[in-house]
Amino acid sequence: MQKPLYVFALESEATHEFKDVNTLFVGIGKLNAMYNLMKSIHDSKPSIIINLGSAGSTLHKRGDVVCCTNFVQRDMDVTALGFEKYQTPFSVHLPVLEYGIKIETLPHGICGTGDSFVMNHNTEDYNVIDMEAYPLALIAKQENIPFLCLKYISDGADDTAAVDWPEMVKNAAKALKLTLNNIITE
Repeated sequence: MQKPLYVFALESEATHEFKDVNTLFVGIGKLNAMYNLMKSIHDSKPSIIINLGSAGSTLHKRGDVVCCTNFVQRDMDVTALGFEKYQTPFSVHLPVLEYGIKIETLPHGICGTGDSFVMNHNTEDYNVIDMEAYPLALIAKQENIPFLCLKYISDGADDTAAVDWPEMVKNAAKALKLTLNNIITE
């Protein structure tokens, strides 16, 4: 039996477009995402985790839907102690977590997750910026649950991001729903 779980940070990213499916709103940030997803997995044991939401990007255009299968913790930096950038010290996981279903018809993104809203993105190490996807992908991988991550590009992770995000996020749910419908019919 299929039991997909649609995971969003905020209800404003889902709106009425996802009212008829099993949704989880984890809140903003890595810890909220981790805690709420683990609790939901324990309670409902989903067959697939579908992470949908908004993100910034300097590479992809506003309004694009990007499929992410590579993830980094953009705020993990212990290089002063000799660890690779984005590597969690003493972790078995590489700095770039590779996990998820790749949709060939969509642009691909490397998602940099961190607990800050980015307004000055200046690295090519990742090209999609969010605040929740890394722990969601990590948990899905560790629990051996298929994972699909689609991000609606709401802003340029630049000096206008704080103005762009509140306006563009209003379009996220419709674009994500249309993308999912197109994937299903392919």
